[in-house]
Amino acid sequence: MISIIGSGSVGTSIAFLCVCNALDDVLLINRTKSKAIAKSLDLTNAIPSTSKFSISGTDDYSKLIGSDIVIITASTEVPLNDRSENISQQVTMIKKIAKKIKVYSPSAIVLIVSNPLDVLTYFFQKETQFSRFKVFGIAPSLDTNRFQYHIAKKFSILQSSITNALVVGEHGDTMVPIFSNIHVNGHFFPMSDVEKDSITLNVRNYWKTLRDYKTRSQFGIAKNVYDVIDTIINKKEKIIPVSLVLEGEYGEYNVAIGVPTKIDQDGIIEIQNMDFNQSEKNLFKISAKTIRNNIQSI
Repeated sequence: MISIIGSGSVGTSIAFLCVCNALDDVLLINRTKSKAIAKSLDLTNAIPSTSKFSISGTDDYSKLIGSDIVIITASTEVPLNDRSENISQQVTMIKKIAKKIKVYSPSAIVLIVSNPLDVLTYFFQKETQFSRFKVFGIAPSLDTNRFQYHIAKKFSILQSSITNALVVGEHGDTMVPIFSNIHVNGHFFPMSDVEKDSITLNVRNYWKTLRDYKTRSQFGIAKNVYDVIDTIINKKEKIIPVSLVLEGEYGEYNVAIGVPTKIDQDGIIEIQNMDFNQSEKNLFKISAKTIRNNIQSI
């Protein structure tokens, strides 16, 4: 069973993809029971006629029993200027949710979507003491998609021709686009510092630009989460950057931060080593320090 905590636009978009593709039974949990039920009733009509799975809604966390995957999209408030807004309220929320998941679904793989992503991933893992390879934040892959988009837009090339364009670090203002390994059509693709700075700024501010036209990201993050769920449910393998608690990898300890990983049905099976140039290493250190400071501010 796939359980999604939070029945807002992101949570229901993830649920929509899951039911349309008949991945598994889906449970929506929301603090407002009527909202979860209403969303599930609507989504029921999107289930293919050949599917053997169902969707339901509730505010009862005991219904989590039997969940293989739990996705957390819940939020106390929508951030407007910084993803770390409302950090205290969000951490209080994630700790409460963590306690309930630990009781009712201790074997589940947990995907964090709520912001501030890295901080919440850290506190959830520490609160539950679940394996760090089964608790990870989905957003660095979204930042990577946005990075590739802006490269393609800047140079008028196909996004599909771009490889090794990756974003690591904080899902926030200190995220680190990795330029040193980018290839286009199999060939190394150099850029000027001015071009790099412009693209970096656009990637970091993508969500703010999007917010000027609509309230928040919805479909992009939903598809990224769905791809991970599909990988787990259908026993595939996927290389993807996610946020998880590091214990010495990339020289960082006791902080959740985005790095490249390999995922299969058991969660993270490998933290991949990737070469960064010295400038990128320095930026990654700054990003880790920013997250650590946010953690210590609680």
